[in-house]
Amino acid sequence: MSYKSILIDQLNACYNDKSWFIPLHEILIDLNATQAAWENESKQSIWSIVNHLIFWNEKWLERYNLEQFELESLLNNDDTFYLNPHTINDFEWKKTLQRLETAFDSWNRALEESEDLKLIKEIPSYFNAPWWGVVSNLCIHNAYHIGQVMLLKKQMISIG
Repeated sequence: MSYKSILIDQLNACYNDKSWFIPLHEILIDLNATQAAWENESKQSIWSIVNHLIFWNEKWLERYNLEQFELESLLNNDDTFYLNPHTINDFEWKKTLQRLETAFDSWNRALEESEDLKLIKEIPSYFNAPWWGVVSNLCIHNAYHIGQVMLLKKQMISIG
């Protein structure tokens, strides 16, 4: 099994293949904007976590496609969770879900089109980590937040 096939499997397990846990697409499919924006006592919402996942998946995909890595960003990590309270409606939620799907589909396409040599290439400015390791850790990051999303959904349903 190649790095490529393992990483594609990990990404798909996170987004749309039911495996060890319910994939993100399945968790989100029946939520409306109000439900997605509901906050628990920690002031977290599903929508804000989805925004965070979109940001980091798009950012790392851009770095991967350009084969370049920069630590500089105009946003700090906390800013990636931002949800504009004036845009909480079903139209914007659907756009967010489409952007999330596009990010995962784009990662799949990028990996499918990659040579194995690219995946073992190290990133000197990022701890000499190989790309396969970075993408694998991105999948772990996705899985961590998918667990949060599932818990938030269960909390919302039990309260609602």
